[in-house]
Amino acid sequence: MLPGSHRAAGLVDDAALVRAMVAVEVAWARVLGSSVSLGSWVPTLDPSEVEAAGNPVLPLVSALRSKVSETVHTGLTSQDVLDTAFMLLARDVLARVSADLERVAAALARLAGEHRDSVMAGRTLTQFAVPITFGLKAARWLAGVLDSLDELEAVSRNLPVQCGGAAGTLSRAASVVDPVAAASSFAGYLGLVWPGMPWHTYRAPVTRLGDELVRVCSVLGVLAADVLTLGRPEIGEVGEGAVAGRGGSSTMPHKRNPVLSVLVNSAALQAPQLGAQLHLCAARAVDERPDGAWHAEWPALRSLLELAVVAASQAAELVEGLEVHEDVMARRAEAAAGELLAEAGGGEDVTAYLGAAGSFVDEVLKRWEVRRGD
Repeated sequence: MLPGSHRAAGLVDDAALVRAMVAVEVAWARVLGSSVSLGSWVPTLDPSEVEAAGNPVLPLVSALRSKVSETVHTGLTSQDVLDTAFMLLARDVLARVSADLERVAAALARLAGEHRDSVMAGRTLTQFAVPITFGLKAARWLAGVLDSLDELEAVSRNLPVQCGGAAGTLSRAASVVDPVAAASSFAGYLGLVWPGMPWHTYRAPVTRLGDELVRVCSVLGVLAADVLTLGRPEIGEVGEGAVAGRGGSSTMPHKRNPVLSVLVNSAALQAPQLGAQLHLCAARAVDERPDGAWHAEWPALRSLLELAVVAASQAAELVEGLEVHEDVMARRAEAAAGELLAEAGGGEDVTAYLGAAGSFVDEVLKRWEVRRGD
């Protein structure tokens, strides 16, 4: 079980996927001129039937046909339904992730503003470098989050419908409707984009989505890793906010582990391999429909969708409750002044040797103000 999976409850689990596939079939029925009314009914799929079919669509279609009409699914293929259903799940996931990243951005903007002039030791390659401010560090984190928000919006706006039939020609649908017009209407009913042709073996929509989710986890991972380092007892410059029942140890009662930072950092370490799996599957998407590469894509994509939701939610809680010990930062900077000012020959005050740090903070905060409409 992924620690924090409850934060993604109902978004990418089996029930959510079945609901999305039903929505796809209902939308296609509308394209064909049928009125399918299912109310709140969602079928429960037999795992043995899913295995026998090789994917969950055939059992779903059988259940739908027994309930409504034998014409359900006419002209589509299983990949059309499942690919489109994943895009619907992705849309909900991206909305959730974006909402939590907005929370992260708001908290970081507050920290950057409050600590614009809070001097701390800068570190490069783990060693003291020159003075910086905690506001600058928070602004750097914020810049990455703002970039991710922009990129998530672009991906979300272009999530495509899949509509190609057995081999990407919509041949059977052509016997009852104009196939291109039908594909466009199909996308419209679902609020997705018709990309102009099927993408059964062109998996850029999936890899593009995966890449952005990996990038989100990476951006949050840098933040979490910095908090973990600066929160070590021997450094003590920041700390996770205390929450009753969180961070305890099974053997050491004195400990309050930085659980949120650990889990966000963990997500950042897991995500790249899931993204790589999607690219590997894309490279093996042969013929007109793949023989296993498509199937290997599903668990990686679902895991990555869930991971991004959980990490973004945990990161929001982390930064909203982050404790900043500026007094510890200031004392350390003063104590290490000889090293921190070595570049200047040791002849300047620590607080004076900050260069354009404040200007950089202000520039990032302007981006945030523009985004929220101030």
